[in-house]
Amino acid sequence: MTELGPDSWPPAPIRTERLVLRESGAADRAAFVELFASPEVGTYVGGSRPRDELDRAMPEVPGRRPGLFVVARDGAMIGVVTLDRRGADRDRRVRPEGGETELGYLFLPHAWGHGYAAEACAAALDWFAVTLPGEPVVLTTRTDNDRAVRLAAKLGFTEVERFEEYGAEQWFAVRDAVPPAS
Repeated sequence: MTELGPDSWPPAPIRTERLVLRESGAADRAAFVELFASPEVGTYVGGSRPRDELDRAMPEVPGRRPGLFVVARDGAMIGVVTLDRRGADRDRRVRPEGGETELGYLFLPHAWGHGYAAEACAAALDWFAVTLPGEPVVLTTRTDNDRAVRLAAKLGFTEVERFEEYGAEQWFAVRDAVPPAS
């Protein structure tokens, strides 16, 4: 199983019709604080964090790691898309050995409802399919997050199971390895 690492990260910026997926920079720090302090963003991911705590703890260049794309529109960060390797010890898996890559994303509330998450996630998944061909991608979201479940289906994820965790029903799905878009 191949990992995202020095040979594949960071990629050249990925450009879509309206967005750029790129590595984070110091200019993104305020947007990262806003993202993680937002009560709306925190609704389905365990809550928001206090802004003053984030201001103290946030590194000068937040989010700079393999698998994290900053999503920018007109040069400004509007969200993030992540492709993170899950621990092989996780309960839910689609391969016996586990260790699948999991798609995640968070967008600032002003960016909601414009199709940016679909556009950015599709671009990241296309890049992943070229970079690590044959690797499945999984996704977990709360079943009451209707928008996330609809987006996952639109991106080609199919439900594997539902389970209870963090006090809510969760939806676990897989997107089998697909050939990259031509």
